[in-house]
Amino acid sequence: MTKNWKRLLIVTLCATALLAACSGGKEKEAAAGGTYDENAAAEISWLNILHTASPPTDTITNKLQENTNTTIKFSWIPDASKEERINTSLASDSLADMVTLTMMENSSVRNALKSGMFWEVEDYLDDYPNLKEISAEMRASASIEGKLYGVPFQKDLARNGVVIRQDWLDKLGLDVPTTTDELMAVAKAFTLDDPDGNGKADTTGFVDRSDLIYGAFKTLGSYMGVPNKWAVDKSGKMTPEFDTEAYVETMDYMKELYDNSFINKDFAVTAKTDQQQNFAQGKAGIYVGALFDSKNLLNMAKDIQDGMELVLVNNITSTGKEEDRAIWAGNNGIGGLLSFPKSEVKDEAELKRILKFVDDLMTEESYALMTYGVEDVHYTVDDDRAATITDTPLWQQEVQPFASSRPNETGFEIHDADPLKQEADRLIAENAEFAVMNPAYALESETNTAQGSELEKIVTDATYKYILGEIKLADFEKAIENWKSSGGQTIITEYEAAYKELNK
Repeated sequence: MTKNWKRLLIVTLCATALLAACSGGKEKEAAAGGTYDENAAAEISWLNILHTASPPTDTITNKLQENTNTTIKFSWIPDASKEERINTSLASDSLADMVTLTMMENSSVRNALKSGMFWEVEDYLDDYPNLKEISAEMRASASIEGKLYGVPFQKDLARNGVVIRQDWLDKLGLDVPTTTDELMAVAKAFTLDDPDGNGKADTTGFVDRSDLIYGAFKTLGSYMGVPNKWAVDKSGKMTPEFDTEAYVETMDYMKELYDNSFINKDFAVTAKTDQQQNFAQGKAGIYVGALFDSKNLLNMAKDIQDGMELVLVNNITSTGKEEDRAIWAGNNGIGGLLSFPKSEVKDEAELKRILKFVDDLMTEESYALMTYGVEDVHYTVDDDRAATITDTPLWQQEVQPFASSRPNETGFEIHDADPLKQEADRLIAENAEFAVMNPAYALESETNTAQGSELEKIVTDATYKYILGEIKLADFEKAIENWKSSGGQTIITEYEAAYKELNK
């Protein structure tokens, strides 16, 4: 990609006649590009990920440019092809001033970050009012070997929970479940007791998809006490989540659902879009995933299941004890990095101007633009700062593509007027108190970087096969040993060494 940066407005320099009088410190600062005009107009290119079918029109881009005094040049990469495109861009060094990196476990990404290709930004963040609010914990989690190679995308710590048909609970005289046993009982009733009243055996309790992380399995695992990818004890010993009793208990729970048809039989090959459509069409009454999906599920059900009422649940445990509440934190609240390649951002002055731009993207005004759009065009807002989308097709075309580009998604005054979304936001915020972090997220293992995805497939395949009844527990345990002998034990050793080094 051709570098596209207009020089910042001229930094004040000592006149030639006075050059000899400039202090050595000032000379050093100028040489390093240390001074810059934060109000200078700038043109900034951004290699970004697109999660919608088509890129946005210029409406929101133009508003953001006005607010940030920049010209923004987007290069959009479709989410479905991001791995190939990002890997190619990294290998060919055809990047942009800003690069959205979301695949933090990808070997090409990690190697590029560690190679020195991108600027370290830790020392600059506190110079900006919004960037300085990024917590020390988040900075540490987003770092690699103690170095922060970009601005972390800040997301809610723990977004997942259970969405249940309240109208079906009411029809069958059931209470909202608070334990995994009660949830199983609801799944059984939703499967066998005709909750939709049509006289047909055409419903299941759960509807799930082919995803052990963002589907039902990992959230149910949290309720069972499964660690978030890794557990570490006081001595620094690391244990992968799948080598715990709680993981086996979660597989057994899913197997019971599957054996009794309390979950869709094709869950292991079901896509998320099909999962949500099936729920909206009244084929199941329990959905496990991001709590904010509930608003979309209800909207999808209009004119299909008009009597649908939903309840959101985030306080399920296997024991019924409040002290056992837990929910996994997705990537420790980090959605990736906004990184700045040195091949494009030539000096410190350019870096500082771009960081000023990112800081401007984290204001209330920019967040509102990238989330709801232009007031009285895409949405209206009441005195409580509750926003209602008034032109959904226009919003989908012009605003929705920016949702994944917001550097920060939390802590803003403006909020969704929809009561279900407000309840989801409330429960997600509450989840933070019970969030279980991944202690290895910021640790480095060369073997995991090189082989982690390949090795993970061993465990994923064995997990599905166990749930589907294709293998026994002894076979699953053999798969774990295969994982260890194929490189997993080396990953454990490397993570333990990295953990001890970081915490010595």
